[in-house]
Amino acid sequence: MTQSISPQELRRHWITHNEIALLDVREEGPYSISHPLWALSLPVSEIEVKLPSLVPRLSAPIVVYDAGEGYVERAVARIKALGYQDVAILEGGLSAYAKVGEVYRDVNVPSKAFGELVEAIRQTPSISAEDADKLLASNDNVVVLDARRYEEYHTMSIPHGRSCPGGELLYRIFEAAPSPDTTVIVNCAGRTRGLVGTQSLMNSGVPNKVMALRNGTIGWTLGGLQLDQNKAVRVPLPSQEAGVKARHHAEAWAKHVGVPIIDADELSQLVRNRASRSLYLLDVRDPEEYASGHVKGFTLAPGGQLVQATDEWVGVRGGQIVLYDTDGVRARITATWLLQLGWEVYVLSDLSSVPDILPHLEAPSWRAPELPSVTVDEITSMDNVTVVDLARSPAYKKGHIQGSWFASGPELVRDLNSLQDAKENMVVLTSPDGNIAAANVQHARDMIGRQISYLVGGTQAWVAAGRPLETESRWLSQPIDVYKRPYEGTSNAREDMQAYIDWEHQLVAQLANDGVACFHVRRGMGDGGD
Repeated sequence: MTQSISPQELRRHWITHNEIALLDVREEGPYSISHPLWALSLPVSEIEVKLPSLVPRLSAPIVVYDAGEGYVERAVARIKALGYQDVAILEGGLSAYAKVGEVYRDVNVPSKAFGELVEAIRQTPSISAEDADKLLASNDNVVVLDARRYEEYHTMSIPHGRSCPGGELLYRIFEAAPSPDTTVIVNCAGRTRGLVGTQSLMNSGVPNKVMALRNGTIGWTLGGLQLDQNKAVRVPLPSQEAGVKARHHAEAWAKHVGVPIIDADELSQLVRNRASRSLYLLDVRDPEEYASGHVKGFTLAPGGQLVQATDEWVGVRGGQIVLYDTDGVRARITATWLLQLGWEVYVLSDLSSVPDILPHLEAPSWRAPELPSVTVDEITSMDNVTVVDLARSPAYKKGHIQGSWFASGPELVRDLNSLQDAKENMVVLTSPDGNIAAANVQHARDMIGRQISYLVGGTQAWVAAGRPLETESRWLSQPIDVYKRPYEGTSNAREDMQAYIDWEHQLVAQLANDGVACFHVRRGMGDGGD
């Protein structure tokens, strides 16, 4: 019988900094409506593919919950099948937790709440969209730095904006604004990355006047101003002189915050202790730099996004994090924020040789089964076949195998039973690379008792074979798998954008009432205290 844990005991783990991972095994839509602060969104159908990187230690304590959908027992079985040894069910699920702790909406909530706390404590300066528009029209000595991922910037951006993701801001600032007289405006889509990015530059003692664009592209749109689209202007890598200056500022602030800098021997010791402590090795450089060459064993986690969405890389609250860069700037600045967010974080000195990171002998892993599967060539020669796609719904809408149905992973069995043309047909599951389809094929076969296979290589293999995709949608399941973010894309309703901004403003009060965040915002170097 699976062990259980009370909501009160779960909360004590967070307060005392003990390791624990809390998994919400529903789909992201319901998760985004209500969840505890430190819960991870990990649908039961995606456990095999996504859990090993989020929880790299087999003996790490894991807690699973839902809101009464009946997913938890299935989730526990799948987690244990991966080799995890300490798995518990949250007593009473989400409704029981809500009686003793705050529940939050949206996604990546810890980082967003932290950004609001930073602004409240540090009084981070900001400028309204209307005033920024006037300033840009009247003053040529202003730069606008977009702190989001490049892909988000390319979709829509502030006029005059240049892409400079949050983890790159200090590293590239003296290239973007070599004169201390240049005014710098930092923006994101909403609030968090703009506020944290602005405060990063101010914390580091950059001499320029720096301001966040209040409410980002949402504020710009709500102010009746037009956004640019498809821009591709990036702040370049810094010159040697600019890089040295940025490093000086980064070292001073990191020393003030107390960022531990470790060498290769100390890293090796942390690696040797992975059986007793969860360890995450993260390379915080730009994705293009990482792609051109990186240290084996370190995962790409661009610094700005790591601060904004730590839960997408680090699943065990209380785990250890080691950051790596090649410049002495980006890892330090990222680490200053993670420390304030309550993480145990170290920076590997860029002056130290990096040891070979041996594979963890007891690390969780999963491989797609060879059978029951079909290839692209085999499926195209079949008669009476029904293709069911387990991609996330936005990917499905962009393009899918002709005639395929979208299905919910957690509710796959229920909805396959309702599909009339699959009663006699062979069902082939697909997903973008085939892995999630492979992870769910045996459960579907066991529960339905019919011929079900998965497509080897998934939809990507279909495209690679030169087969066409279509965009006509067939909804076998309600598409609640993805939360519609009101700060991404160009088709958001004004009321949704305003509601999102209003929600962010109340997060500090919710944090205070909850009491499990363990955040600590550091004062500036000249402020005379913490």
